[in-house]
Amino acid sequence: MSKKIMVRKAADNEYLHKDFHGALNLALEYLRKRFGNGAVRAYLRQYAGTFHAPLTRQLRRRGLSALQKYIEEIYRLEGATVRVTRAKDELVFNTEYCPAVRHIRKMKLAVSPLFKETESAIYGAICENTPYRHELISYDKKTGRSIQRFYSASQPKTMLRRNSARLHRRKK
Repeated sequence: MSKKIMVRKAADNEYLHKDFHGALNLALEYLRKRFGNGAVRAYLRQYAGTFHAPLTRQLRRRGLSALQKYIEEIYRLEGATVRVTRAKDELVFNTEYCPAVRHIRKMKLAVSPLFKETESAIYGAICENTPYRHELISYDKKTGRSIQRFYSASQPKTMLRRNSARLHRRKK
């Protein structure tokens, strides 16, 4: 009797980590209820500082193009649409929904009231020790729909508002 052997690598499989989102949501709730909101933010900053260290290095070396590539790729892998707009020292991205929030709701779980920190705390931590800053302009708790902006820390605030308004007008 002959034996058949199937050889597969992780790279052969479709990118899929939706259950990670559910587990992360539960972890955020555990931390929030037992240790408070600050513990959630500290955990997410620590996670981002470690897991996303290569992205932070690329952001320092290559600037906003590294971040744009990452954002476009992660949303493509998650099967969600993202609109990215670039100016010289600014990157703005819009999402219609957050794939993680959608999956958590599909599992009939309550989304942590601090789930938006997975955007603001993580992207803020990625920008630490780089010439860039992150701003969560808007976030819908029900869908995770968001508008987020990365900008040069050296740019005056009045210039930021003017550039941001121009970028937002262009999309409409």
